[in-house]
Amino acid sequence: MSKSLTRVKDALTAHGLDAPIVETPASTRTAAEAATAVRVEIDQIVKSILFQGGSGGLYLFLTAGGNQVDLNLASRLAGAALSRADATAVRAITGFAIGGVSPVGHLQPSPIWMDPRLCDFARVWAAAGTPHHIFAVAPAVLQRVTGAMVADFTVSAPS
Repeated sequence: MSKSLTRVKDALTAHGLDAPIVETPASTRTAAEAATAVRVEIDQIVKSILFQGGSGGLYLFLTAGGNQVDLNLASRLAGAALSRADATAVRAITGFAIGGVSPVGHLQPSPIWMDPRLCDFARVWAAAGTPHHIFAVAPAVLQRVTGAMVADFTVSAPS
């Protein structure tokens, strides 16, 4: 078992969650791939999108699969000008590679916001540290364990 997957399992257990991690034969690197793998709506997929502030810190936005982060709205929430975090920064702060970034189990904490669209579902699916592992969780539980603030920061992705 990979270190990343173990870290996610440990984080879920530490929060008292019985959220089985599903291994998929196909990639779940993108929201569309993940939705296909578990046969759910694309908006039931939690995208963990990371932005970097001027100080080098990362800001995590848990976004419904069919939405995109509006950089201006995200920057206002963060109180800092943000830019997309590069793969090196993402790996250094979260311990995960892009395409498998889980909302839990990060090496270092970051401020976290959550797309209200995710709250429209009984359960949502998030990456579990690899591009082939995901787990289901109730949005309210995800918000509680991550400490995410629910806020509007998205626009619908173009079709």
